Amino acid sequence: MPKLASVLKRLVVGRPFRTDRLAHTLLPKRIALPVFASDAMSSVAYAPEEILLTLSVAGVSAYMYSPWIALVVVALMLAVVASYRQNVHAYPSGGGDYEVATVNHGPRWGLVVASALLVDYVLTVSVSISSAAANIGSVVPFVATHKVEFAVGAIVVLTAINLRGVRESGTVFAIPTYAFVLGIVAMVIWGATRVYLLGDDIRAESANFELLEEGDHLTGFALVFLVLRAFSSGSAALTGVEAISNGVPAFRKPKSKNAATTLLLMGVLAIIMFLGLIMLATVTQTKIAEDPAHQLVNAPAGYEQKTLVAQLANAVFSGFDPAVWYVIFFTGLILVLAANTAFNGFPVLGSILAQDRYLPRQLHTRGDRLAFSNGIVGLAAFAIVLVVAFDAEVTRLIQLYIVGVFVSFVLSQSGMIRHWNRLLRTEEDEAERTKMRRRQAINGFGLFMTSAVLVIVLITKFMHGAWIAIAAMAAIYLLMTAIRRHYDRVAEELREAEATSDVSTLPSRNHVIVLVSKLHLPTRRALAYARATRPDVLEAVTVNVDETDTRTLVAQWEQEDFSVPLKVIESPYREITKPVLEYVKRVRTANPRDVVTVYIPEYVVGRWWEQILHNQSALRLKGRLLFQPGVMVTSVPWQLASADRRKERLRARQEVSPLAMRRGLSEKKDRQ
Repeated sequence: MPKLASVLKRLVVGRPFRTDRLAHTLLPKRIALPVFASDAMSSVAYAPEEILLTLSVAGVSAYMYSPWIALVVVALMLAVVASYRQNVHAYPSGGGDYEVATVNHGPRWGLVVASALLVDYVLTVSVSISSAAANIGSVVPFVATHKVEFAVGAIVVLTAINLRGVRESGTVFAIPTYAFVLGIVAMVIWGATRVYLLGDDIRAESANFELLEEGDHLTGFALVFLVLRAFSSGSAALTGVEAISNGVPAFRKPKSKNAATTLLLMGVLAIIMFLGLIMLATVTQTKIAEDPAHQLVNAPAGYEQKTLVAQLANAVFSGFDPAVWYVIFFTGLILVLAANTAFNGFPVLGSILAQDRYLPRQLHTRGDRLAFSNGIVGLAAFAIVLVVAFDAEVTRLIQLYIVGVFVSFVLSQSGMIRHWNRLLRTEEDEAERTKMRRRQAINGFGLFMTSAVLVIVLITKFMHGAWIAIAAMAAIYLLMTAIRRHYDRVAEELREAEATSDVSTLPSRNHVIVLVSKLHLPTRRALAYARATRPDVLEAVTVNVDETDTRTLVAQWEQEDFSVPLKVIESPYREITKPVLEYVKRVRTANPRDVVTVYIPEYVVGRWWEQILHNQSALRLKGRLLFQPGVMVTSVPWQLASADRRKERLRARQEVSPLAMRRGLSEKKDRQ
C-alpha cells in the first residue's frame, strides 16, 4: 500500500525538487500573466452577462443602461489597477492587502482582510468552474446536465496540476489564456468591422425574443436599485486584480516592476474585452434572462438559453463554425483555468498567515515541488463543497462573491493612504514628496470608488446571499484569532516552564515497566533492551484478561527464572489500557520525583493489512500514556518476515536505481 501511494503521488506530482531550486521556479511576465491574471481577464466572460441578467427583470428597455453601467465598471477597474500598481511597489513581500492592512491599520484589520481574501479565493474557484460548466454546456449537452460532476472533476484536475509547481502549471495555462484573449479580441474586432464598416445586420439567436417585465422596475427607487444591483454584479470583472499583489515574490527580478507591468497589461486586456462584449451584446440585441422559461415570452418550446459569449460567437461568426467552437472552447477552458489565480493566491496567503501563527503551521510547509501543497488541497476541498452545495449555479454563487473582494480593496486603499502619510512626515525632498502625493491621490480615488461599490454591494446583495460570505468571513476571523491564542498560550507556557524549572536536572530514579502479553521473542528483546539501560527499578507487568493464559505465562516466567519480577494486574472487565494507566499513576504518585519508562513490544509488518491485525492495543495504550506527566513511552520493534521481505525489495531497487549506478561509476572512477 505505501508503495502504491508513493507511485500515485509521483505520477500526479512528479519528482521532488531540491530547496535550492526555488529560484528556478520564478516567473517571467509572459508566464506570470496567465498565472495571476487569468481570473481577472476571464471574468469578462460572465460579468457582462450578469449585468444583462440583472436588468432583464425590467424588460428589454432596461438594457439601455448596460453601456453606461459598463463604463462605470471600467472607470472602477482603472482606479483599482492604478492603485494596486502603488501597492506592489510599496509592499513587494507578497503579503498584499493583508500586509498593507496589518502594517497601517493593525493586526485586527489585517485579519479582516485575510478572512475576506480566503473566502474570495474559494469563491473564485467555485464561480469560475461553474461558469466554465455553463459555457461548455452551451455546446455539449452532457456537461449541461452534469454540471456538478464536471465542476468537481475540473477542480480535481486543477489541484493535480498545481501540485506540480507554480512554474509548471503556469506553462500549461499560458497557451489557453492567450488563445482566449485572441479569440475574444478577434470576435470584438470582426463584429465591429461587420457592423460599422461593412454595414451587416448581426443579430443574436435571442434577438427576436421578448422579455417579460416582472413588476414595475423602471420607476423611482426601483430603477435606481436595479441599476445599482446590475452594477454590483458587473463589478465581478474586478475579481482577481489583487492576486498579483499577493504573488509578487513569484516574479523574476525586478519583482515590483514586473508585477506592476503585468497589472497594467491585465487591466488593458480586460477593459478591451469587457467593453467589446457589451458593445456586441447591444448591437446584436442579445437577450439573457434570469428565468428563461418564464421571461422569454415567444421563445420556442424547450429552448435552452446559451451564455452571452456563445450567442455572440454564433452571431459574429455565423456560417463559420470553427471560429464559433474556438471561442466557446477556449472561453470554457480559461474559466476552468481562471481558478488557477486562487490556487496561487490562497496557498501563499495561507503560508503567510501560518508564519504569523494565525493558521496551522502545516500551511507554511512547501511540498515536493516547492508549492504550498497543503494550502492547494485545502482550497480544492472548500471549493468542491461550495460547488456541490450550490449545484454549480453561477447566478447563485456570484451573490456571495463580490463582498470579500471589495472589503479587501477598501482596507488596502485606506492603508496605502496611511502609508504615504507616514512617509510624508519624514520625507524632505520636494520632488519625492510630489511623487508621494500623486500616488496618495491615486489611492484616495481608489478608496472612494471601492468604498462606494462596497456599500452598493452590501445594500443590493445582502439578502441575495452576500450574508453567507459575511458570516464565513466572521467565522474564519474567529478561527484565526483562536489559533493565534493557542500558539501564544503554548509559547507562554513553555517560557514559564523554562523559567521555573531546570530541564537539565536528572530525575531521582528511572522506574522501568516492560509490558508483557506472552513470553515470546518480542518480549525477550524488550526485557534485554530495558536491562541494557540500567534502570533503578525494573519490573514486568501483565494484565489478567484471561485466567488460563495468565497462569500459563506466570508458570513459564517462573520456569525461566527471570531476575525481573512479573506483576499481574487484575482486570475484571477485561480491559488492558485502563489498568495499565492506573498502575502507572500509582507508581508516579508513590514517587513523584521518579520518571516512569514504559517499554512496549511491537511488531513491524510489511503489508498494510497486517498492521490492522497487530499493534492495536499498543497504539491505544501509547495514545493514553502520552497525556501522563513524567511518563516516557518506548516502542521496541520486532521485524516479522513480511517486513524483512519488503526491506530486501527496497534494497534491490536501490541497488539497480540510476542514482546507485551513477554513484557506483563515480566510486569506480575515484578508485582509478
